[in-house]
Amino acid sequence: MPKSLLSIQGVTKNFAEVQALHEINLEIYSGQIVGLVGSNGAGKTTLLRLMAGVYKPSNGTVNLSNGEPVTTMRHELGVVPESTGLYSRLTAWENIRYHSRMHGIPDSISWARTEKFAEHLDMKDSLSRHTKGFSRGMKQKTALLRALAHGPNILLLDEPTAGLDITSARTVRALVRQLRDEGGTVIYSTHQLAEAQQVCDRIVIIHNGEIRADGSPSKLLEDTGTVSLEEAYVSLTQDQARTREEDNDRESAFSGWWRRLFTPRTPKTTREVMESE
Repeated sequence: MPKSLLSIQGVTKNFAEVQALHEINLEIYSGQIVGLVGSNGAGKTTLLRLMAGVYKPSNGTVNLSNGEPVTTMRHELGVVPESTGLYSRLTAWENIRYHSRMHGIPDSISWARTEKFAEHLDMKDSLSRHTKGFSRGMKQKTALLRALAHGPNILLLDEPTAGLDITSARTVRALVRQLRDEGGTVIYSTHQLAEAQQVCDRIVIIHNGEIRADGSPSKLLEDTGTVSLEEAYVSLTQDQARTREEDNDRESAFSGWWRRLFTPRTPKTTREVMESE
């Protein structure tokens, strides 16, 4: 049995009158790509943010393997939110290095990891460029490099291929599989069933704030007696999906949190980044 890296026990999350998640129990094991699959508003992004320590559960616990709450051990995690939160006045490498220094990682180590993964993402020649003119795909790749530079035990990805062209999406998926093959653990949130089947070893289907199924693609087909993941998903989520409550304040707060979590203040100049230790 693989080692459990992250344990979610009896977790409920409420926002005022809205219950976003109800009694979630989930174990994340090492060396797996775990897909969180659900429609918009199902609760998968809320669950991902609980895993990242952005939100605290209303009830229950989210702990790492050492028993410590995830909120106290964020250095164990690499997070790529849907909103990348890059500093446009900095180059790709300066964004990555500034983030790594907040983790106390020497430049030599973060550069070695960045160079390794940048080659796989076809980003080596772009590391010295300012991110202001980057395409969506290049920003997503930079955010992925930033999340990997400090050597996290768990990588959390929120819709990592959303808005990417076919080539960029294939490149990101290939790197995720490579990380798994090297013993890494990835939590991959997506609403695309075909992508989950292509990338993930294990799929967790979330609907109306509840886990409806958890298993390998083949096990989900066996358990539901269906011949495709689409049919399996439909059979597990036949009740009407709840209306998504958009909360722009929470969304913007999350983007702001990502900047503030490892960067107490925004660097004003490239020189300031160079001099920070």
